[in-house]
Amino acid sequence: MTEEQLSSYHPTLPPTTEEDRFSWLRLLRSRKVGPATFRRLLREHGSAQNALSALPEMARAAGIDGYEICPPGVIEAELRAAKAANAQLLCLGSADFPSALNDLTDAPPMLWAIGDVSLLKRQAIAMVGARNCSSLGTRMARGLATDLGKQGYVIVSGLARGIDTAAHLATIDTGTVAVMAGGVDVVYPAENASLADKIAQTGVRVSEQPMGVTPQARHFPRRNRIISGLAQAVVVVEAAAKSGSLITARDALDQGREVLAVPGHPFDARAAGCNLLIRDGATLIRSAEDVIEALPKQDAQPILEPSMPELHTLPSVKGAPLHQEILARLGPSPMAEDQLIRDIAATAGEIGPALIDLELDGRIQRQPGGLLSLTA
Repeated sequence: MTEEQLSSYHPTLPPTTEEDRFSWLRLLRSRKVGPATFRRLLREHGSAQNALSALPEMARAAGIDGYEICPPGVIEAELRAAKAANAQLLCLGSADFPSALNDLTDAPPMLWAIGDVSLLKRQAIAMVGARNCSSLGTRMARGLATDLGKQGYVIVSGLARGIDTAAHLATIDTGTVAVMAGGVDVVYPAENASLADKIAQTGVRVSEQPMGVTPQARHFPRRNRIISGLAQAVVVVEAAAKSGSLITARDALDQGREVLAVPGHPFDARAAGCNLLIRDGATLIRSAEDVIEALPKQDAQPILEPSMPELHTLPSVKGAPLHQEILARLGPSPMAEDQLIRDIAATAGEIGPALIDLELDGRIQRQPGGLLSLTA
């Protein structure tokens, strides 16, 4: 009953009825069932319903006492939330599921999508980078994304601050895909709510997480494999030596995608990851032409007379004083999160997103028992 990597790709027949889709969701939402285990269970038992019936006994045989499959009410609530958000369920093997993900051994069996799902069938390039990006990095991301969009490529990114936001804003009118770490109906960071609404209208938002799930740090690495999997290539614009963008680049290499990087000044920590990628063999990128030249020879369909994206300004990063206050309160000795909340006199709703930001930036780390400390 542990999640496993399959050694080869096994085609999965999609559900054909509402009952089948319900069983698929229920199986995937059951404890200890991830993408690879889900596919193995379908292969061994023939259907999701048969797999659900077999799960409790399999758990007992694995030494897991009191195992219960996901209750039907949980799935009913998720489906109601999806209907309210106008989200569409895309199932592995179906015609509307992104074909680019079909060859991944850990492909998500299902994705929730809000927006124009036809964009998931077009040739795509992923663009990722630092949340605390420089002005030059922002300009570079915006320029690359705009020019690639004009050439007919869809831009895939993660709706994060900084480089992700710049890439999405530049391709609102030509095609953009936002892969979300939490539920497809939960926008993070909050200041990108307006951008997320625009993407739902002209682009598409996707997530493998259940509806309503608030993103946690552990969700982001899983999200990154979908960003790279949807694309022919991943362009890293700015990235520190230890960053989520490098996880995406590693996923891309594992998936057989091209990894491309924009070089930066050796003294700029925000460019250290990109420079390391180039040192290790990633293609150096200066323009959209460099990106297209590095791709496998397969032309995208240029967009004729595209409407120029409005030159939006990036949303200001909110909460910087709160981030600084959290860092000032923490030290190398672990501190309870609830004590931190009391000391700062903020709400858990305010502290939570800031802690996620700092954890993803590598500034703080979580310890067992709900304790927090500065990263050593």
